[in-house]
Amino acid sequence: MTGKIPYGGDYNPEQWPEDVWDEDHRLFTRAGIDTLTVGVFSWSLTQPAEESHDFTLLDRILDRAAAEGRRVCLATGTAALPPWLAKKYPDTNRTDFEGRRHRHGQRHNFCPSSPAYRRLATAMAARLAERYADHPALLAWHINNEYGGVCYCELCADAFRDWLRDRYGQSLDALNDAWWTTFWSHRYTDWDEIEPPNALTEHWRGPDHTAFQAITLDYFRFTTDALLGCFLAEKEAIRRYDRETPVTTNFMGMFRPLDYHRWAPHLDFASWDSYPPLDAPPTWPALAHDLMRGLKDGAPFWLMEQTPSTTACRDVNPLRRPGELRLATFQAVAHGADAALYFQMRASRGACEKYHGAVIGHAGRDDTRVFREVAALGRELETLGGATLGARTPARTALLFDWDSWWALEISDGPSRLVKYQEVVHAYYRAARAAGADVDVVPQTADLTAYDVILAPALFMVKGDLAARLEAVAARGGTVLATFLSGRVDAHDRAFRADVPGPLAPLMGVRVDECDSRPPEVVQPITELGSEARLVFEIVQPRGAEPVATYGSDFYAGTPAVTRNAFGRGAGWYVATALDQPGVDAVVRRVLARHDLIGPYAGHPAVETATRTAPDGTRLLFLLNHAAAPAHLTAHATAEDLLTGKRVEEGEPLSLEPLGVAVLRLLSRW
Repeated sequence: MTGKIPYGGDYNPEQWPEDVWDEDHRLFTRAGIDTLTVGVFSWSLTQPAEESHDFTLLDRILDRAAAEGRRVCLATGTAALPPWLAKKYPDTNRTDFEGRRHRHGQRHNFCPSSPAYRRLATAMAARLAERYADHPALLAWHINNEYGGVCYCELCADAFRDWLRDRYGQSLDALNDAWWTTFWSHRYTDWDEIEPPNALTEHWRGPDHTAFQAITLDYFRFTTDALLGCFLAEKEAIRRYDRETPVTTNFMGMFRPLDYHRWAPHLDFASWDSYPPLDAPPTWPALAHDLMRGLKDGAPFWLMEQTPSTTACRDVNPLRRPGELRLATFQAVAHGADAALYFQMRASRGACEKYHGAVIGHAGRDDTRVFREVAALGRELETLGGATLGARTPARTALLFDWDSWWALEISDGPSRLVKYQEVVHAYYRAARAAGADVDVVPQTADLTAYDVILAPALFMVKGDLAARLEAVAARGGTVLATFLSGRVDAHDRAFRADVPGPLAPLMGVRVDECDSRPPEVVQPITELGSEARLVFEIVQPRGAEPVATYGSDFYAGTPAVTRNAFGRGAGWYVATALDQPGVDAVVRRVLARHDLIGPYAGHPAVETATRTAPDGTRLLFLLNHAAAPAHLTAHATAEDLLTGKRVEEGEPLSLEPLGVAVLRLLSRW
């Protein structure tokens, strides 16, 4: 095995005099930093006016990196407009949800439908590629940065109409049928009558409250495609001069506004920025890692950003405790990361990110706790070498993650706005991971033939031939688990003309006629699981399914809350209510146990496991102790810890220090 995981992060030397660069590179060497992301917000420097370009500073940045033996992920710098561009071409500035045209400021501030923005951004990408395609430091292209935001200007309205013409085959009848416009006198007779859904048209109380869900849903899809069009234009410009260097852009994990599955085919590799919510359990970033890995059919991704210590964008920004950075980095590697990068390498002196965590602080010291931890991790990654590069996850469990279902569920009027898609999905993912199962997070369109278990929580929208493919999984002996609020609508957010759960009903063996939605303080006991349920209580009539657990109160006491339906050689499980985490755990473990998918360390709730198989067939098992106390295990197989070189025999004690990590190369079969 050769090479190693790229290690480094976002570097903005243009903010500093060049004598500081000398100190930076000295510290980079001490910390094992070999990869720098540069130029992310450099547009106003490289193009100070429309007819003027100056790459002098960027030349020196790349040349210095090459001289120091470092590689560069070179950004196109097009995520924030230069002031001159916003002033000269006002239509590049976005119009917000309330209909206000913005002026220059902040970032992510461009209209994706603006011809001026598209022309100038694409030209910048082309100039950069022409200049640096053969530069010895170039490792990858980084287009734009953290795409996001929505525009509602007239240019976007026109582009939306064009997008709709294409989607509905130039047929207003097809659009009217899809949007159900006979409701509230909305039937359109001309394309120009269609307006973007915003606070001036279909919405009240914000973006999630809309009179016509299908219109809003299509605008979400349009926005995803409009921003993707900007990315593709820049990528095409780069490819005119550089046919080989991989191209990416940094995603944001479970980011609701953009459907990353629509973007995935166009990236050479997926990358993302990991900033978990405050106090999130470790399975939250793990879910996002697995989602990113699933974008490219299980191929490794890059961890493009994480903080080495703290964020600065929240009301409260706690520090990572000693050991947490190492644990988070190895968690990313365990789930498929082939690069580990930070934001930021040196702290900015001004503006809103001056207190954001950095490898090097304002004083430029190498004796801070953060720098020492970064440097120690760099040495460990050097020891690990290329052992994990290109390794894949041999999962037999898949979780379906669907942006359309996310959007449609959370803009729906009824049954409950308190149900949050991410929370439902995470509960089932968390249960599977706690049981020791490796999990692929995949779209509805994924090939399901490799999986024994399919988890489909809150699969509100069922599209295409998914129902038939899920039935095929069960027919050959697999298990499919669906939950409440699944199988409700088609691809246009129209209710199925069938019993709930729509196309999933034959597999689940149930019929749902009514759904009781209650406030959070109303609790249903589910005694068979030692569990409680809240928010949504679907009233199930079995149609072949057998009850597994029942409601304990109200007029539907004794009716099924969880069912199992034999289907072919397998089964369909249906969970009709929002179980608490112990209840979800109990159901998921029963499903996994049938397929012998309970991991050897499932009895240690603080110990996370993840498996990767290297291209040469080497099997790697990551053990991650998320507790502040040691974890004492018994080795399930003979293995060598690649971080320490120590060998452990099957059946011998195996201990992990608090927040400890082991990367085991398995030497015996398991």
